[in-house]
Amino acid sequence: MNVLSFYIAKEILKGSLIALLVLLTLFNLFTFADELKDLGKGHYGLKQIFFYLSLTSPRVLFELVPASALIGSLFVLGAMGNTRELVAMQASGLSVLGIIKATMLAGLVLVTVSVLIGEFIAPLGERLGQKIKMSAINEQVIMNSKYGLWLREGSSYVNVRQAGDDGGFSDISIYELDGQHRLHRAIHADKAIFLGNNTWKLTNIRQSVISTQHIQVSQQIEQTWKSSIAPNLLKIVVVDPNDLSLYDLAMYVEFLKANHQKSHTYEAAFWARAVSPLTTFVMLLVSAPFVVGIHRGVSVGARIMIGVTIGMGFNIVDKIVNHMGLIYNLNPPLMALLPSLTVFAVVLFAMKKAKT
Repeated sequence: MNVLSFYIAKEILKGSLIALLVLLTLFNLFTFADELKDLGKGHYGLKQIFFYLSLTSPRVLFELVPASALIGSLFVLGAMGNTRELVAMQASGLSVLGIIKATMLAGLVLVTVSVLIGEFIAPLGERLGQKIKMSAINEQVIMNSKYGLWLREGSSYVNVRQAGDDGGFSDISIYELDGQHRLHRAIHADKAIFLGNNTWKLTNIRQSVISTQHIQVSQQIEQTWKSSIAPNLLKIVVVDPNDLSLYDLAMYVEFLKANHQKSHTYEAAFWARAVSPLTTFVMLLVSAPFVVGIHRGVSVGARIMIGVTIGMGFNIVDKIVNHMGLIYNLNPPLMALLPSLTVFAVVLFAMKKAKT
């Protein structure tokens, strides 16, 4: 790599980092304003809110990398075009392809850092942040992990793994302790539906009553369960894809399929995360038409507006496509790739048009 390529890559990295910090600050301000609605609930105070924001920031940062790369590259390469730096570089022998390669090199660094954050830091931070928030607001919550939510009610412990499509909840385990804190009864239900008045209906139940002499196992089609656990609290029991790394998502999808449960949501999340590095490179390529059409100067404000518009538009379209894939049970890899491939095709068209 020559000096000019290194210079371009370094400047794009600096611009992307600044854009990332600005976007992260804005998102955290919006999140802070939203979290103030829960201020004072239980033990949820300003200290817990700041802990929550700090721990969930890596996940937000991971999601903002593609948009930040877009804004940073548009700003830096556009500024170089306006000041004729790119013209001078081309005059010294650096081709347009060389400039794009330098841009992709900066993207490789951004993707490497974002993947490390997304796989090793963001899932752990997200789980800890949610645990701090839920434990402060709801005293019944004792743990929130990739294995679902653990709740305590008197001498019973309840584990809920996922939400059902009909508004109920699935894969529920209830463990009851006796007066000596020994396991007395274990109940597993495939589904729970809230009936009102602190009453739930459990279906497809497998129950084990444990004593020092024997274990009695029985099965029931359904039974009622009296509990003070509210349904709005159980809305947080879904194993959130944001709490899982790419490896954990793959393992969880395999687990759901092995148990004949619906895994489409987590398959979509897996492919969306797997495609994220490609999205960053595609966003960087959006600046390529500005390199090819150097003679067309664009102001700083216009470049930022273009970057924000394209970035926000892409995020909106990406979410719409993903939700359509979930609603109509469409192919997850295709739905994850479709927005990026569409933008890539548009960029190639724009580059070809800029050359003419």
